[in-house]
Amino acid sequence: MLDASAPLASSISDLLRLRTPNHTLPAPLYTGQAAFDADMQAIFHGEWICVGVSGDAPEEGDVYVVDVGRTSVAIVRDDDMGLRAFHNVCRHRGARLLPAGRSTVGKLVCPYHQWTYELTGELIDAPHMGSAFDRATHNLKPVHLRAIEGLLFICLADAAPADIEEIAAILGPRLAPYGLADAKVAHETELVELGNWKLTMENNRECYHCAGNHPELSATFVSADFGYDPQALSAEDLAAAEAHNARFCATTEAWEAEGWPSRMVDRTRGFATMLRTQRLIMGSGGESQTPDGKIACTKLMGSMDRLDLGDTHAWMSNMWSHFMADHGLLFLVFPLSPDRTLVRTKWLVNRDAREGLDYQLDRLTAVWIATNAQDAHLVALAHQGALDAGYVPGPYSTFTETTLDDYITWYVERMQAHGW
Repeated sequence: MLDASAPLASSISDLLRLRTPNHTLPAPLYTGQAAFDADMQAIFHGEWICVGVSGDAPEEGDVYVVDVGRTSVAIVRDDDMGLRAFHNVCRHRGARLLPAGRSTVGKLVCPYHQWTYELTGELIDAPHMGSAFDRATHNLKPVHLRAIEGLLFICLADAAPADIEEIAAILGPRLAPYGLADAKVAHETELVELGNWKLTMENNRECYHCAGNHPELSATFVSADFGYDPQALSAEDLAAAEAHNARFCATTEAWEAEGWPSRMVDRTRGFATMLRTQRLIMGSGGESQTPDGKIACTKLMGSMDRLDLGDTHAWMSNMWSHFMADHGLLFLVFPLSPDRTLVRTKWLVNRDAREGLDYQLDRLTAVWIATNAQDAHLVALAHQGALDAGYVPGPYSTFTETTLDDYITWYVERMQAHGW
């Protein structure tokens, strides 16, 4: 990892400080190895990041291993059904305990020299270390873990930002009806985008590009919700947008009055742990993100008992998500190198839903399999442009990309807070 006091840090600090408000970042912050290493240290090792869901380790003895850069974290379901997180490193000579992904174990046993740990992290057997060896000082190193209604967050720093409890207070009531803590992962994909992770996040933070690139996704929402230039619309289109805005405001107030938290909460600039969340009206069939807008799964999520509650969005540092009556979607971003980013997508359904009976997998996944592929192409184009000698930071639209500017401002603030 880079040291923020090293000479190289000054160039990154200068680039961060010189970033023009409401513009993209200087190219080296997207393309350089030094910036990538700094990002991993400050954002992915210093802040809360989302890494999965409770359904990734649903039963006693289940382990879900997630790699964050060169660091591997094991999320373990112990014998009391509690979730814990540990560095996936044996305390003997540092061997990896388990490979990335899911497994089920009785104990955590190092494959190198068979040091053995309880699911709670205690070292219980260290062969041939002698009677004077103190096992209690060689337990697995814990990692900060916070479960919020089934979403799993970790922080690799020694001291994690305390405002995760504020996030829980906001997200908890919004997510509770979806029963995410008991949901199962119906399908999961991994896609490596050929671009910097910040370009992946920027691409997601705006829908300026949606109409021309995402026909499947665009049918499931109302474009007016993502901003527009009123002077660029015809009188007819402007009237339709204004009518939708009035309907949206009235619907939001009705949802709130009925006990469904829906108003936008935006805590991005000035916050350590960022969150933007809102419930939006859905387009097309009005029920779900499927080819026809109707539900894909007949067994609804959690305690949901109606189909007219739209799409609850949540955006955070390395994730975005959609939760609807019939299924949920979680997108997780993990940087691999300056020009490669892993996007892991999880489709969530009711634990008791049966594939082929309650849902058809191709229908459940169709919209976002298409959308993810389209986004990967766009991110690659953006990264190619950032490498070009002709690249200069460009302006964001003040009508359709304000959330993108908020996100990049948050990124700059957090990097500077960590000494860059």
